Amino acid sequence: MKKIEHIGIAVANADKAISTFNALFNAKPYKTEKVQSEGVNTYFYKMGESKIELLEATNPESPIAKFLANRKEGIHHLAFHVEDIHAEIKRLVKEGFNVLGEVKKGADNKLICFLHPKTTSGVLVELCQEANLE
Repeated sequence: MKKIEHIGIAVANADKAISTFNALFNAKPYKTEKVQSEGVNTYFYKMGESKIELLEATNPESPIAKFLANRKEGIHHLAFHVEDIHAEIKRLVKEGFNVLGEVKKGADNKLICFLHPKTTSGVLVELCQEANLE
């Protein structure tokens, strides 16, 4: 893992959250994207080399809607940049980490995969690789 790619924050109301973060960062999201497969709208802010991703559910079955129902708004996951997502998953599985699902296309032109929080001290970890590198 090379760096923190982004911190994902689950929000119940994107308009309200965007207003809050625009004021906090004195900047607007540089990118917004709907990820149909995950049932989310994403809003990205640049913070130096890292990013903040606001996540808003687009349907009641999405992982973000379920997270909000159980835990309310707040940090949803930490995402780490990796050069080769498949090799990193293979290495982490050998180390005893549990992977949630398969590698798939995520927001911001990334290939993504998650590690189960039960094996990462309670933190949902996302691995991210630039999609054009595969």
